[in-house]
Order: sequence, then structure tokens, then C-alpha cells
Amino acid sequence: MEEILLSGLAELGLEPPEGALGRFRAYYEYLTERNAVMDLTAITGEEETARSHFLDCFALLRAADFEGRSFIDVGSGAGFPGLPVKIMSPTTRVTLLDSQRKRADFTAECIERLGLEGIESLCMRAEETPREMRERYDIASSRAVAKLNLLMELCLPFVRAGGVFLAMKGPGCEEEVAAAANAAGQLGARVRSVLRYRVPGTEAEHSVVIVDKLSPTPPQFPRRWARMVKKPL
Repeated sequence: MEEILLSGLAELGLEPPEGALGRFRAYYEYLTERNAVMDLTAITGEEETARSHFLDCFALLRAADFEGRSFIDVGSGAGFPGLPVKIMSPTTRVTLLDSQRKRADFTAECIERLGLEGIESLCMRAEETPREMRERYDIASSRAVAKLNLLMELCLPFVRAGGVFLAMKGPGCEEEVAAAANAAGQLGARVRSVLRYRVPGTEAEHSVVIVDKLSPTPPQFPRRWARMVKKPL
């Protein structure tokens, strides 16, 4: 796995900080152990995990400057992309947010096992977080499978004006981006660009939609999830 990560990082133009490869090994081994009984991810095995989880998440580091920034990973699941970003960028202050207790507990255990500081794991729904979390973060991201306009309403309220939201998407997201323009405007944001990349060592082509936060999000957003789905922005 270490050779795959080093080769992929070189292809992406990135270098791992000291101790990072050991932490990715420990992360993988604990993920494999707990996945056998918790059903955390369908991606298994060293090579597939290294490429489809770790290297895929590293693409975010090319979309924004994370050094010394505050970052919230919304719908983090088994820790992707927040934990890989933290391992690669130790100075980033990270919040992992997930609505399922088993996942939040798993990432909290990973944080302790990997000896990471400046990172927390919270169990709550994005639309039900306390007001003090609004406009607090420099960067928000989500790898969740949901339409971009819904992700914007969930994630942009966390981002301060001048910050950025990074939505991890597949290759054909042009129509989704165009359809989300209205949502971005209502939420105080604007799509800047789409970063397209190939996951090293695979034929998989993915995208990161880069959304600039221009002004504070109106206080009525985010709405309840059922309302968002019934009447999307």
C-alpha cells in the first residue's frame, strides 16, 4: 500500500509529511477490522482502499490551501475525505460530521489510535448543528452522494465569507453544476470552477466543484431535510 500511495502522491505533485504513511497503514488496518462487523465501506483491500479512498481524497489538496485552515467534512462516513486530509495536512483544524453514531464513534476511535490533534468527530445532522458552527470554517467539503444543490444548502452555512466549499463529484457533473447556480446565489455563493482529475493508477475520472462563499448565508438555511428534498433551491 505504501508504494501505491507514494507513486500516486508523486503523480499528484504531493509529498507526505513525516509519519503519514504509517498512519495510513494503521487507518487501513483498523478500517478493515471494524468494517468486518460494522459495514463502513464497500471498498476493501489494500490497493482499492489506497486508490479509491486515500488517493481520491488527496485531490482536495489541489483544490484549496488547507495549511492552517479550519475544515469541516460533512457526511464524513468512515472519515473520507477529512481523515486523509488531516494526515496529509497536520496544521489543518478538522471537524468530521456524520449523522450515524457508529460512524462518528469509528472516526473518533481512529483519531485516538492515530494520535491526531486538532481534529474532532461529531455525531449530528448538518441541518441540526448549533448556531455557533455557522460561518465558522474556512473550508467545507462533502463526498456524500446527493445532488449539488442539496449539498450546497447543507454545507455552505458552515463556511465563512471568503471561504470555499469543495464538492467531490463524478466526471459528468456539468448539468448538476448548472442546475445548482440558483441555489448558490440564494446561499451567498458562486461556483468558481470544476477541477477534473484522474485517480492515480486507475481509469476513474472524478471532479471537485469549487464554490466560493461570497457573503453570509441567510438564516433560514439550511431547512429541514424533507423540505430540501421536496422543494430544492
